[in-house]
Amino acid sequence: MEKLDIKSSYPYPSNMLSNFYPHSFAIDGIECGSMEGFLQSLKHRSKEKQIKICKLHGIEAKSKGKFKILWKLTGNVYWQGKKIKRKSEDFSALILRAYCELFKNEDFKKALIDSIDYELTHTIGSHDKRKTVLTEEEFLFCLNYLRKILNRQTN
Repeated sequence: MEKLDIKSSYPYPSNMLSNFYPHSFAIDGIECGSMEGFLQSLKHRSKEKQIKICKLHGIEAKSKGKFKILWKLTGNVYWQGKKIKRKSEDFSALILRAYCELFKNEDFKKALIDSIDYELTHTIGSHDKRKTVLTEEEFLFCLNYLRKILNRQTN
């Protein structure tokens, strides 16, 4: 099976599967401009700051978490006032729930459908949960989980 490396600078459907892509979705009533905006917001304790960061996409979203390192030291992230251990089932469930909400975005869903014949990779992703809010494995798990849902819907 041919591989599809997911990067924002690569051609379709790779670019549209990137967390940087401006796919809008909502989680817990909070509007998100991209998955990257949501992910970077988790590094901030302030609900108000999270709401603002969630609306962002691309490099602008990424930059809002660049210098937030306390979460790396404590192992804690935050979602709407709740402290969550980065290496916990609660965190994994939150991330998967966010991807399930993103799955409601028709453009994202179409890109996912168009990726079905490829093995997904993300070679620029990190594997260390202490260094990234979403590892390559977690990212690919979520996308492949959604592709299984698509497969069930079409069969």
